Amino acid sequence: MTFSIKPLLAGAAILVAAASAPALAADISGAGATFPYPVYAKWADTYKKETGNGLNYQSIGSGGGIKQITARTVTFGATDKPLTEKERVAGGDLIQWPMVMGGIVPVVNLDGIKPNDLTLDGPTLAKIFLGEIKTWDDAAIKKLNPGVTLPSAAIAVVHRSDGSGTTFNFTDYLVKVSEDWKSKVGSAASVEWPSGIGAKGNEGVANNVQQTKNSIGYVETAYAKQNKLTSTKMVNKDGKAVEANGASVQAAAAGADWEHSDGFYLIITNQPGAGAWPISASTFIMMPKSVPDAAAAGEALKFFAWAYAGGDKAAEELDYVAMPESVKKLVESRWSEIKGSDGKPVWQQPTH
Repeated sequence: MTFSIKPLLAGAAILVAAASAPALAADISGAGATFPYPVYAKWADTYKKETGNGLNYQSIGSGGGIKQITARTVTFGATDKPLTEKERVAGGDLIQWPMVMGGIVPVVNLDGIKPNDLTLDGPTLAKIFLGEIKTWDDAAIKKLNPGVTLPSAAIAVVHRSDGSGTTFNFTDYLVKVSEDWKSKVGSAASVEWPSGIGAKGNEGVANNVQQTKNSIGYVETAYAKQNKLTSTKMVNKDGKAVEANGASVQAAAAGADWEHSDGFYLIITNQPGAGAWPISASTFIMMPKSVPDAAAAGEALKFFAWAYAGGDKAAEELDYVAMPESVKKLVESRWSEIKGSDGKPVWQQPTH
């Protein structure tokens, strides 16, 4: 049986299609976060070439991923908003783990402004998304960008319209840097936006910013890179203006204490460090501890183990940051908690 994997940009899905026969029951199916879609697509293509096994991942947003794994319509769900213990229990006794880390970056569409020409800080970014800073030549933006020619045009704000882990981490950062944002909007996967237009997925925000003059939005760094969007610098917690890239996300993740986290619940926004990117995030996989299809769950875990073992270079090429080896080993040890209807673990950790 031959399978083909191809990313569809419009639908943002990695589709597995049978060439001449129905798909096997053990094919890997997942749904959720758009944040990791570029790296999952790259991994899936390589994994298919190396193993012949296919992946069906629907990039529908973290909220959709949580709903689908709770309903058991997919083998795994994906989210950038880690679940608390209460949420994991409510989802039917789920286990979650971090798969890869990345950055969320403001992107703009301004004539004459190239990537990283523009610098923003947290309070200014919050005021833009609150609708309080209305034009690009506002004094607060000009103060951060001496020597940069800014238009007097109105700012067009673009934000996510769907339940989104990217939004959760973006608004978590804004809560930490702006008391106004904390009291008026707060942090969640879906919030009541004070201004702007909504777009679905990182893909939708990227497309809207690309097509709208004088706009600003927020996307995962790989989307900015792949779509050739104009990303901005950010002033971090240490007061340093930094670019969003693998090195600055790695700097933000340096102090992450995964070992002592509650079920891998950990948020890495606004971390200290001169080189740290302030809006950094992890993306997570969710699976039930008791799986309805042991064969499918086993295939999924083989894929994740393969990605941990050999996917770091592909991730780094897209400005994602691989999980540390110690975290990978910790995660793999937890996979023994995932069991089939016979009560037996679906994963046997290989001896290294």
